[in-house]
Amino acid sequence: MELQEKLEILAASAKYDASCASSGSSRGGRGTGAAHISGVCHSWTADGRCVSLLKILMTNECVYDCAYCLNRRSNDAPRAILTPDEIAGLTFEFYKRNYIEGLFLSSGIVGSPDRTMELMLTAVRKLRQEYRFNGYVHMKVIPGADQALIDQAGLWADRVSVNIELPTDKSLRLLAPGKTKDTVLVPMNRLAHKIAEHKDERRSIKSSPAYAPAGQSTQLIVGATPETDREIVKLSEALYAKMMLKRVYYSAFVPVTKDSRLPALTEPPLLREHRLYQADWLLRFYGFKADELLDEAHPTLDLAFDPKTVWALNNLDKFPVEVNDADYETILRVPGIGVTSARRIVRARRAGALRLEDLKKLGVVMKRAVYFVTAGGKYEGIRKESGEAIRTKLLEHKPSGNGQLDLFSQADLVRETLPATVTGQL
Repeated sequence: MELQEKLEILAASAKYDASCASSGSSRGGRGTGAAHISGVCHSWTADGRCVSLLKILMTNECVYDCAYCLNRRSNDAPRAILTPDEIAGLTFEFYKRNYIEGLFLSSGIVGSPDRTMELMLTAVRKLRQEYRFNGYVHMKVIPGADQALIDQAGLWADRVSVNIELPTDKSLRLLAPGKTKDTVLVPMNRLAHKIAEHKDERRSIKSSPAYAPAGQSTQLIVGATPETDREIVKLSEALYAKMMLKRVYYSAFVPVTKDSRLPALTEPPLLREHRLYQADWLLRFYGFKADELLDEAHPTLDLAFDPKTVWALNNLDKFPVEVNDADYETILRVPGIGVTSARRIVRARRAGALRLEDLKKLGVVMKRAVYFVTAGGKYEGIRKESGEAIRTKLLEHKPSGNGQLDLFSQADLVRETLPATVTGQL
């Protein structure tokens, strides 16, 4: 099989893995490529930059038969495998032509987890040592591989990840009978300890090698199994706390194969995925706890509003917030005020009292925030202690149709919401 044909098959096989975002890192030393400063497309860094990565599987052959996976053993699909030399050579040639800035390497399981991990490590090691490539590398760790092999992954890759895929052990047994939650959590926990270990070591010995400097991440498939949003958000909260993950990625279930165990969906639950990302953002940057966003009585995220707005509507006794007096953490909980605009408010009010008209200039989305803030005692929202009344007014500002932002016909809405889209502001 020609290399071009292999590349087409393996790039297509990798497209459903959402966790290929780069956090960027600087490896230092001499060599070709850099994993920081510039970037142009395809994957988003933590600071909002966009970088291009060669996103491929080493092979789409697999010993597992996971019901949701395009590369499942029983699926009749063209198969291919790249050698370590081909992976290293392709990555470097693509980089020289300015097609990419880094590599996202995953794989099906060929032979055994250990054999697969050995081949992937050989490819990345060649890229680093023989080609002296210092660019970004994100490497998937194969569940079930030997600990010694898992330990090596962080020495060669900037980011490592082990995909959980499904939120509970019960769901894994149903749709991925060859996997268990332990086979994922054990290597994830091992990587977390190694990352922390190396960070401590580098504080005292600066020459110590970096270990997965961009951290580790994972991916959850949303909608393939009946877990609630609350179960998913609680799991993510635990992973951030216990495994020190950089990111949990959510991937709306796409029915790429037929199986009686899979739900019959007419389309992927993309809006649900979007709401989960918003809830995740609140956990990581806004100081929210999972139990504040969802409880046993309300285990599902509202598809009409972002989770911070829903929380505010359910806690009207905490509003309106006086922007001239409230602390940063309180201001951050106001719908329409994100991390950047909250910091601007705290900084700007040192020079003098803020007025409501000043807030928009500081990046506040006033179409949402107006119902939840005062400035110098002035309030321009609805003078009713009714969440339903505010909810009705907020719905008037939402785009019609499927709830997706129309970039071409609603210019005013774009101007209002584009900063929030870029910064993650809620």
